Amino acid sequence: MTHSFLFVLLQAAPAGGGMLQLLLLGGMILVFWLFMIRPQAKKAKIAKKFQEDMQKGDKIVTIAGIHGTVNKINEDGTIQMETSPGSYLKIEKSAISMEWTQNLNKAATATADKK
Repeated sequence: MTHSFLFVLLQAAPAGGGMLQLLLLGGMILVFWLFMIRPQAKKAKIAKKFQEDMQKGDKIVTIAGIHGTVNKINEDGTIQMETSPGSYLKIEKSAISMEWTQNLNKAATATADKK
C-alpha cells in the first residue's frame, strides 16, 4: 500500500506549475514570431514593392535564370519581357527574382562607374 501512495505523490504537480508552462509556451510563440514570421512578412513586403516599382526598360532576371528587359507591364499581373531584339516572353511578375535582378543591376552600375 505504501508503494501506491508514494507513486501518487510523485505524480502530483507542484503548485504554480501551470503558470510556468503557460509562460514558457508564450515565450516560445514570441521567439517563433520574432525569428520566423516577422522577417518573412518583411521580405514579402519588400518583394511586393519591388514588383510594383518595375517599369518599362528595367533589366530583370527570372527565377529560371532568363535575362531580359521589361517591355510592357500588363494589367493582369504579367510582364512582356524582351529577351533579345524582337523576341518576347509573357511572364508573371512573381517569376522575377528580386535578388538576382538587384545583383545584375549592381554589377552593371559598378561596371559603368569603372569606365
